[in-house]
Amino acid sequence: EVNIEFEAHSISDNDYNGIKKLLQQLFLKAPVNTAELTDILIQQNHIGSIIKQAEVQEDSSDDDDDDDDEVFGFISCLNLMERKGTQCAEQIKELILSRCEKSCEQHVVEQLNKLLNDNTKPVGLLLSERFINVPPQIALPMHQQLQKELTEAQRTNKPCGKCHYYLLISKTFTEATKSSSKRREGRSQQKEELMFANAEEEFFYEKALLKFSFSVQEESDTCLGGRWSFDDVPMKPLRTVMIVPADGINVIMDKLKDYLS
Repeated sequence: EVNIEFEAHSISDNDYNGIKKLLQQLFLKAPVNTAELTDILIQQNHIGSIIKQAEVQEDSSDDDDDDDDEVFGFISCLNLMERKGTQCAEQIKELILSRCEKSCEQHVVEQLNKLLNDNTKPVGLLLSERFINVPPQIALPMHQQLQKELTEAQRTNKPCGKCHYYLLISKTFTEATKSSSKRREGRSQQKEELMFANAEEEFFYEKALLKFSFSVQEESDTCLGGRWSFDDVPMKPLRTVMIVPADGINVIMDKLKDYLS
């Protein structure tokens, strides 16, 4: 059991490759300009943090220096209204709307469309990505810090401050074998248990006013080399989209505290 200490830093230019890699892990082959998105997250570095391995004071040899800068995770927020017209913001809206059209009823599509295009109530894309070996406990201080920064951004009128809603796109899974037997009992798609790669995002899911999931099975197999399985049960990789009212965030933070501390 290797015990690695992680620490958070604000986002800087050096984190470009690490953040982009984590974004690609989220969006897979979806047409989203992750390079532009990474650039924006670096420019607005008054919000957001990255996770790195804590400095170990040892006589380590100099040839493994590039490892020190590896980004193990990050958190940030992209105000989709402020970034309207940038390719990545438009692509993300298009992606989730088109997936919503394929997997939801028309009234949900209309609701999502309205939420994403209401300029008086900006939606912030909340991005919280990390490698699978980073313990979930780190999510609590990261989310708390982000909320502080967003409040401060609002107070000082800096970008990203005024979000009414948060949009999350979570990496989730369901058991791959369930679907055929379930179909017969009527459309109980929601009954399949969703598992969250970032466990804390379940608390956002509970408070979401709109949520739906879509499969990324076709896109996942190649880049993950093999199929996902937990305890040898094959899993189907999904992305779960949710929209959470900003005024519900404090309740979610309290639940995270109970769960993670």
